[in-house]
Amino acid sequence: MNYLSIENLTKSFGDRVIFEDLTFGIDQGQKVAIVAKNGSGKTTLLKCLIEKEQYDSGRIVFRKDLRIAFMQQNENLEGKNTILEEVFSHDLPELKAVKEYNFAMRSGDENLIANSFEAITELNAWDIEVKVNQILSVLKLEDTSKLVSTLSGGQQKRVALAKVLVTDSDFLILDEPTNHLDLDMIEWLEEYLSKSKSTILMVTHDRYFLEIVCDTILELEDKTIYKYKGNFSYYLEKKAERNEQRESTIGKAQNQFRKELEWMRRQPKARGVKQKARIEAFHDTKKVAKQRIDKSELEIPVKMERLGSKILEMHKVGKSFGDLKILENFTYTFKRNERLGIVGRNGAGKSTFLNMILGQEEVSSGKIVTGETVVFGYYSQELLKIKDETKKVIDVIRDIAEFIPLEKGRQMSAAQFLEKFLFPRDMHYNFVHKLSGGEKRRLKLMTILMKNPNFLILDEPTNDLDIFVMSVLEEYLRGFQGCLIVVSHDRYFMDKMVDHLFVFEGDAKIKDLLGNYTAYRKQMLKSNKAKKLDNTPEEVIKITTISGGTDKPVEKKIKLSYKENAEFERLEDEMEQLEVEKAKLTVILSDANSNNEDLMQAGERLSKVVKELETKTDRWLELSEFV
Repeated sequence: MNYLSIENLTKSFGDRVIFEDLTFGIDQGQKVAIVAKNGSGKTTLLKCLIEKEQYDSGRIVFRKDLRIAFMQQNENLEGKNTILEEVFSHDLPELKAVKEYNFAMRSGDENLIANSFEAITELNAWDIEVKVNQILSVLKLEDTSKLVSTLSGGQQKRVALAKVLVTDSDFLILDEPTNHLDLDMIEWLEEYLSKSKSTILMVTHDRYFLEIVCDTILELEDKTIYKYKGNFSYYLEKKAERNEQRESTIGKAQNQFRKELEWMRRQPKARGVKQKARIEAFHDTKKVAKQRIDKSELEIPVKMERLGSKILEMHKVGKSFGDLKILENFTYTFKRNERLGIVGRNGAGKSTFLNMILGQEEVSSGKIVTGETVVFGYYSQELLKIKDETKKVIDVIRDIAEFIPLEKGRQMSAAQFLEKFLFPRDMHYNFVHKLSGGEKRRLKLMTILMKNPNFLILDEPTNDLDIFVMSVLEEYLRGFQGCLIVVSHDRYFMDKMVDHLFVFEGDAKIKDLLGNYTAYRKQMLKSNKAKKLDNTPEEVIKITTISGGTDKPVEKKIKLSYKENAEFERLEDEMEQLEVEKAKLTVILSDANSNNEDLMQAGERLSKVVKELETKTDRWLELSEFV
């Protein structure tokens, strides 16, 4: 059953055409994501669908009587409302009935209570309040009496998400739903939307989210829509095939163009009808031959300032705000090629930790020693700040440096660097104030990289960056020879970029875990399952406590036979090998340069690896129960 039909939709801003003659449909139950480069018009398209933005021509038709809910990036919430009032500010009869019942209970009016009780019963809306409380609890919005105006930007974003989810609408339109959510919230939302019966259209840059939730990908490129009926892996595979076909077509056109160009140069001025037809065909061929394939590759052998033997040392560092402890007796020495990820709940002190490293926050005790050769590059969550937003894009980069030094005495100009980060030549002289939010984020990132740092600190670098720019950034960071610290809720990015984690658990407890984010989550899940099995001490996992608290993991004795014990140990090694293979296969599937055969083989093998990993994990858990 068709829920949404779009025919020949066109939208422009002045002379700039955003998209043209878009035609596609969405059926009941589909979970669809729109992917595109920043500035391509994803958010504009969503706003056109719900009539918050006018379009030039075309038709948008929703099925009649659909309940539609829209969550936009910059939600206009009512500041004077409490969280609960804002979440219930819908015209839905069920929500209005629950809202009136809550008011009646607070007033103590028995007649009002009786009437509202009867209304809820008639609408069968008793489970809605339970659902609302569950959603607010998961999104850490338990104090529902707080005014919206007193909330942080991230909290307001979560209120907007809760407001949409409680409607249980037939059609959900979500613009960047995972922004400002911590990792636990994102995983909960994945499961919630996967099980939801609602039809969903979303814009998100979270690649694991795209993989797990979506069954259809719409790519907005070259002002048109390409539809892929599958998840993110399928999209990557088919996009690679489409690019191969396009390259082949362009290659043939270029060969034909060279032949026809010779003929054109030989022709006299007087031309017959047949010649005119051939001339017209020549111009059509020229148009195809001049097309360029943007492969979004980034291999920049940057010559950075060499790091000395002393990089960064933290000696018995303590930090607290009143009774709130962030660090206590924390000691760590950063090494060359450090690739550290930082995870933990919001408010646990991650950003404070970074600010102390940078000298922007005083330590309460202990000391931090920074090596003389260290050049920090810090990408914060704040938006790009430029005094004069009428400045042109290329001038923002040139103000830092005209050239970036490369190995072997070579240089890369500011213009070339912009092109590497997907700012084509025709955008170099655009004014900064005309850039989209994602384009401004990308420009800010470039201002940091252009300074050629040897110690990069990235605080939520993937927020508002599209999947194509993130691919470019990942390529750059793979070749980065300095130290790297990443704070991110993008699990895909963390898995590819870091080799160990600081887990901020709160109350000055920080644990150092070898491995990436997926390894961390697996160990946490095993730990939680073991806790449910019995009340004996938690099994040991490979985590080193490096700060705070007195509690240490207590090793569980596992009473197994000699044969079972050998199997148990072997399983751990095999699971680790499978995880490594899984990571390698994921890289192949996400690489736009992989050919079709490689993609097919990697996809088939990945399916087998995942199943094998699940089987071995189940057996490992089964053996671990014998204590």
